[in-house]
Order: sequence, then structure tokens, then C-alpha cells
Amino acid sequence: MLTFWTQGYEGAAMSHLTAAMEMSAPSIYTAFGDKEALFRKAVERYMAGPGAYLQAALDQPTAEALARTLLHSAVEAVAGDRTPHGCLVVQGALAVSPRSASVREYLTQLREDGVTSLADRLRSYSGADGLPPGSDPSALARLLVTLVQGLAVQAASGVPREALHTVADQMITCWPRRAD
Repeated sequence: MLTFWTQGYEGAAMSHLTAAMEMSAPSIYTAFGDKEALFRKAVERYMAGPGAYLQAALDQPTAEALARTLLHSAVEAVAGDRTPHGCLVVQGALAVSPRSASVREYLTQLREDGVTSLADRLRSYSGADGLPPGSDPSALARLLVTLVQGLAVQAASGVPREALHTVADQMITCWPRRAD
């Protein structure tokens, strides 16, 4: 997982993967089938571990708490002290060539599933816990995902975690609130 996270899908050569896994290439192929299958397993592990912040956000009691949790948890995941900076799902798709279109499609679908989950959850809030009338849950979900992806790119570019938390805080000051 860490090799794909730091190198991206195409940047992770089999020599990198064999060294990281302490396995021969034939053993990796026997265990996983091919590089793409191994990558998908790495992404599953990432989504269950460092990338699990989406689920934590979806469990929040209010729309604003969802946004705050998502953004700040994403910052911790993409700019943490114990993991590579950036996001495996974002980094893995950058510079993917046409010959790896199935990897790009897989990662795109994961991101779209996240947008759908966020939009559905934002729609589920009501009353004081929800969004003001006229808000577009789908657009807000895409805004949040776009910001999370931007935070990941910024983290991978060396922007300090504290600065990314400031960005998250600024977004929360702009979050739509009910007047009642």
C-alpha cells in the first residue's frame, strides 16, 4: 500500500513492489494475479485504514459536523506524521496512461461513490441538523470531495498540516447554515 501511495500506480515498478513485500515477482503474481489486482487490494486496505475518514464523517449527527469531520480527518490522513503525504486514491490516478484506463476508471468510481454517499447523507439530515432550504446536497458533496482532493495534492506538495487545517476551518465558516 505504501509503495503505491508514494509512487502511484504506474510509478510503482515491480522491483519496488517485490522489495516492499519481500516477495519475488512470481510469488506476487501467484498471490494476486497481476499488478492491477495487487493495487486494488492496496486501495481496499487504504480505504479501511487511513482512508476511512469518509465513514467517520458520514456517521456525524449534523451536516456541518459531517463537513468539519470530513475535512479535518482528511487533513490528518493526507498530511499525517506516520504515512506518506497525499492520498492513495488521488495519487494513484495521477499520470495514469491510457494503457491503465481500468485503474483510472476504478479510482474514478471510488471517488464518485464517495460523492454519492456524501450527497445521500446530506439529504438525510433534517431540521436544525440539515442544510438551509435551497441548498444543493449534490453540489455540496462534490465541493467537499474537490476540497479533500485539493488538500491531498497540497499535502503531497509539502504544504504543512497546520495550513491545511486552516483551509478546512475557512471552508467551515462558509458552510451553509439554517437561519432558524
